[in-house]
This record gives sequence, structure tokens and C-alpha cells, in this order.
Amino acid sequence: MRHILVTALVAGCIAGLLFFAVQHAKLTPLILAAEVYESGAAEHQPNSLGGAEHASPAWEPSSGLERTAFTALADIVVGVGYALLLVGAIALRGSPVDVSRGMAWGAAGYAVFSLAPAMGLPPELPGSHAADLLARQEWWLGTVAATACGSALLAFSRPVLLKVVGAVVLALPHLIGAPHPHEIGGPVPPELAAEFAAASLATSALFWLVLGGLSGGIYARLGRPEAPLRSTS
Repeated sequence: MRHILVTALVAGCIAGLLFFAVQHAKLTPLILAAEVYESGAAEHQPNSLGGAEHASPAWEPSSGLERTAFTALADIVVGVGYALLLVGAIALRGSPVDVSRGMAWGAAGYAVFSLAPAMGLPPELPGSHAADLLARQEWWLGTVAATACGSALLAFSRPVLLKVVGAVVLALPHLIGAPHPHEIGGPVPPELAAEFAAASLATSALFWLVLGGLSGGIYARLGRPEAPLRSTS
């Protein structure tokens, strides 16, 4: 258990900080640009009395250092959380692991937590029209669970029937379909939204490969018995 916790803490912090750095350089400028479009659309949206609508905004970190610090902390926490899941799966499997095998596990994590959900709910910028939040969360969780179970059956089961079941489970969320808004679009230009979706998936892939490689390497190192010291006499 100690190996799992230490590995997840170290690998998650490093991968989370790397993700934050790439996010800050590539994704944050796109988010800030989308917020400008969102704010402009909100200012010109009339209320029932014909004036501008002034709803009290929810709390959010102020722009600058505070927002950057909260984002970095959130990325580290998410990195450690995903690392716990990844290292736990590696430990349950019990097979030997190293950096390259860890990266394979990371690629599987990317497919489960990022790629499969993005096929129905691609990453969205602020201001984009979206379906009900609870419906999207339920579909995301169901897709993650189905992708993990279906992939495990396809990869680790031997009977053909179980592999067929795995393929059906893997496809089930996409056959049901993700919830979508009645109206597609929003104030954000589609070119900006497409760039954000592509950049988000690429950044997530980098995060998972680094997380998997670090998790595999650190876990193998911690679980390796120390070589006995040789006497020089």
C-alpha cells in the first residue's frame, strides 16, 4: 500500500505540474479569448424588462496570480487522483511494470478518461451551448465505466464470449448517445472551439503518457529489493 501511495503522490504531482504548464501556455489563452466572447454576449442579452441582465456571478478566483495558483493546485490534485487509480490498477493486475509498460497503462487511461468521453462530449470552451450538466456528468461516468470494463474484458479475458461482451459494453454508451443541447453553437467562433478541443485532447494525451511512465518507473523502483552489499574484505 505504501508503494501505491508514494508512487501516486510523486507521479501525480509531477504530471499535474507538467499538465498545468502546458495548459497555461496553450489552453488558457483560448479560454480567456472565449470568455471575452461570452462576456460580450451576456452584456447584450436583454432581460424580461428590456434592460441588460445582471445576475450575481458565482465566486471564482480573481484573474492573475490567484487564478493561476488555483489552477495549478487543481491540476496537481487531479493528477494525484488519476495516479491513484492508475497505480491501483497496475497493482491489482500484478504484472511486472516499468516505464514503457507504464506508458501503455497511461495510454489506456487516456482512452478511458479522455478519448472515449470526447467522442460524445468533446472539450468545450466557456460560452458554448451545452446540455444539462447532470445529464452530461451521468453520461461521462457511464462512458468511463463502460470503457474501462469493456477494455479490460477485451484485453485480459480469454473466452471469446467475454471478448464479445467487452466489445458490446465498450460500444454501449455511444449507441445510447451523449446528451446534446437543443441549439448548437454559441458566441464563441467555431474555429476557436475546434482548436481548443484538439489542443485539450493533445494535452491530455501528454499528461497520461507522462503519468503512466512515471507511475510504472517509480512503482517498479520502490518494489525492487535492494541489492545486498558486498564485503570488501
